[in-house]
Amino acid sequence: MICPKCNAQMETVTYDGLEVQRCTSCQGLWFDVLEKERLAAMEGSEAIDTGDPKVGRFTHDIEATKCPRCDGKMIRMVDPAQHHIWFDSCYSCGGVFFDAGEFTDYKHHDWIGRLKDLFTPEQREEEEPPHPES
Repeated sequence: MICPKCNAQMETVTYDGLEVQRCTSCQGLWFDVLEKERLAAMEGSEAIDTGDPKVGRFTHDIEATKCPRCDGKMIRMVDPAQHHIWFDSCYSCGGVFFDAGEFTDYKHHDWIGRLKDLFTPEQREEEEPPHPES
């Protein structure tokens, strides 16, 4: 599997029998459908998020366009419980990609996250192009 952000090879990492993919370069994490929720519920699972959050903030601005699992279109999503966490999700297979440090942040709902929410700009949907008048 190839990283949707930096195009490096991804490796399989396992936590308590659950396998996810981690980029060997930027350390972003790929979760197949519902894996992020399952891992978030496991105590200590943030250990798989070994990447530097500073690198994650850099790769965050790179728009992932192709799903590494099925080649489907990736879209930017916002975690409804923590508005400062934006991740990329595949329309087709439902997999998600978190930049380095984001899974740890996603897993921990604390006062620091609420503070980040106050200072995170609102995620805006892409505007539709104007329709030509007939």
